[in-house]
Amino acid sequence: MHADNATWGAPRIHGELLRLDFEVSEATVSRSLARLGPRRPKQHSNQTWTTFLRDHAPEFSAMDFFTIYDIFFRRHYVFFLLDHECRKIRHLAVTTQPNAAWVLQQLREAFPYDSGQGR
Repeated sequence: MHADNATWGAPRIHGELLRLDFEVSEATVSRSLARLGPRRPKQHSNQTWTTFLRDHAPEFSAMDFFTIYDIFFRRHYVFFLLDHECRKIRHLAVTTQPNAAWVLQQLREAFPYDSGQGR
């Protein structure tokens, strides 16, 4: 329990042991924890969200729809994909009547060699 639950102290571990029908005092748990020494952080615990984003930026793309109007007040829908790694627009398309098939085709064009099965 000590190794798998870094935030648990002696009182919490004692309580969990009692629930499992182990008759042991909290003082005994406390002494046992002291003998084990300080907890070592797990390998991934020192990574931050920023580190995660930096490491995985090549795989991230953002997409969005927005509307624009032309000079005749006709509505057009703009679909775009942005690569996070190079911060460039990967794909841009405009239509007056978007539907699921059209969006799927835009995704196929934006990622022509990706199988969607993982790498």
